[in-house]
Amino acid sequence: MRYNYLILDDDTNNLKETLHALQGFSQFICIATSVTADDALNKVLDLAPDFVIITLNSKSKPQQDFFSLINDLHRYLNVLPYFIVLSDSKQYAYEALKAGVYDYLLIPIVTTELRKSLLKIQKKLALIHKIDNYVVEEPIEIEEHNTIEGKISKICIKSYGDYQFIDLDDIIYLKADNNTTDFYLKSGKQLTAYKTLKHYELNLPEFFYRVHNSYIVNSNHISRINTGKSLCYLDNNKVSISFSRTYKENIDRIIEVIAPEYL
Repeated sequence: MRYNYLILDDDTNNLKETLHALQGFSQFICIATSVTADDALNKVLDLAPDFVIITLNSKSKPQQDFFSLINDLHRYLNVLPYFIVLSDSKQYAYEALKAGVYDYLLIPIVTTELRKSLLKIQKKLALIHKIDNYVVEEPIEIEEHNTIEGKISKICIKSYGDYQFIDLDDIIYLKADNNTTDFYLKSGKQLTAYKTLKHYELNLPEFFYRVHNSYIVNSNHISRINTGKSLCYLDNNKVSISFSRTYKENIDRIIEVIAPEYL
């Protein structure tokens, strides 16, 4: 199976070098190139590439112009392509991580590192396509159970005939991994579901709040919120999750619900 990608790079010389480096990987096909984030946005929406390569270097425009592409795509798509950042510096690595970039490679490109990154993406895409093509049942669904309050109390994570029933109270937070979502539980166990974080944002009960493009938290496990550092602490401060300005209203709502006397 072949996979498509788009390259976003405002330096045409760099773009040519990237294309040259990718020529040896015949299973990956470049379907478009862009020199601006706006053009890349339109092409991603139109062509739906499997992944996008973004080049950031000392000659690039401010990195916000490039990372804005990812934020904008969240407004229009439930399932985003994977993103690989190429850069001649580590200075954008933290920003890339916050934006949900899948991999970050340094320029000049090391062929073995590029191969590893592409193979990891290929593995995930192959799994997703396999699920889309061969699994008739929904990979995960919300199960309603009779409780005293009459509210949803469990979810069922289902994969290839294996049903795992998880108490909602056992979920500490959810983390997006492009087309899949990782569930982190009180037991320390991690489960993967083959739906996007957006799906759970729309379907989980009201005490789950999205606080970042990559995170949904269970407010029942919040032990501390530091608005100065934009950090939300969970599970008795054992875990810290960054929250973004985009979801600041949800943070305010959490504080309002938990401790209204301090507003």
